[in-house]
Formats: sequence, structure tokens, C-alpha cells
Amino acid sequence: MNILHRLCIRRHMAPGWPSFGPGRAHRFFEKGVLKFILLDMLREKPSHGYDLIREMEERSHGFYTPSPGSIYPVLQKLQDNGMVSSEDQEGRKTYTITEAGLKLLKERHLVIDHLKHISEHRMQQFNKAEWQDTIGDLQRLRQLFGKKMGNLSQRQISGIKKSIAEACRDIEKILEEPNDEN
Repeated sequence: MNILHRLCIRRHMAPGWPSFGPGRAHRFFEKGVLKFILLDMLREKPSHGYDLIREMEERSHGFYTPSPGSIYPVLQKLQDNGMVSSEDQEGRKTYTITEAGLKLLKERHLVIDHLKHISEHRMQQFNKAEWQDTIGDLQRLRQLFGKKMGNLSQRQISGIKKSIAEACRDIEKILEEPNDEN
């Protein structure tokens, strides 16, 4: 199986965003894809890790915000492998793609092209204005969890779990309905 199949085909060929639900936690990207995305972003311009995180959030319209714990180890591995270099500027590292990184992107252009195609397809079907309130609600929910998770009673935890499970079931039912607009 070639690299395109291993990295992209499984989940990324399906329309829409990655699935969520019971069972194994799903990644937004298949294993090994993030390095290509970071290299492609660094091809556009040198960046700090934080800027790469914000850019990925912006490109996904807020649906995906990688954690520093996922970005920085990949950047370090890319640097260890000579694909990027870094320079300290005022206490922050600026990452720049190297010739070896550019060569890898050229060799793996099918992966990058495929990921760009999928992303563009998703964004063409996505009306950010229509979803702006929902994106805000999801971000607010994430912030609430971050602020309050350590200080909840058992009753509060049970109530939150019940509400989230109910919302998931309702959304799953909606998504199972035929899409009469296609």
C-alpha cells in the first residue's frame, strides 16, 4: 500500500469531518499527516509554533485547534530529521523549512495535493457564517471544561455527562436522516 493510501484514504476520503463517537478516540488527522501539513505551512512562510496552531485553527474555521503537545513534538522531530531549522528570536523559536523538507514535500506531493483537495472540498460545502454561533458555543464549552473540571460535584459530573450523551444521540439521529439537498 503506498503512502497516499496509508495516510489519507481511510478517513479522509469520507466527506465531512472526522467521525466522533463510542470506541477508540479519533484523531483529526491520520498518523503521519501532521508533519506534511506543518511542512507545507512552513513552505509558505517561517513561523512560530503558536502561529502554526492559530493558522490551523483558522483554516479549519475553529473546528480543529491542535494542542502544543501535538505540534511541538512533530516540529522537534522534523528538526531532528533536518526537515526544518529553528532560530531563537526573543525567547521564541521561528521554524523554517529546509531544502530537505522541500525535497520531501516534492516527493510526497500527492499526499499534500490530496489533503488540500479534501480541505478545499470541505470548506466549499461549509458556510462559516451559518455555523458561527455553534462554533462559538463549542469553544465556550471547551473553555468551561478547562476552567471547571477540577471543581465539580458528582451530581454536576453526572448531569454534564447526561447532557452531552443526549446531545450526541440527537445529533446522530439528525445525521442519519437523508440529506434531501444533495
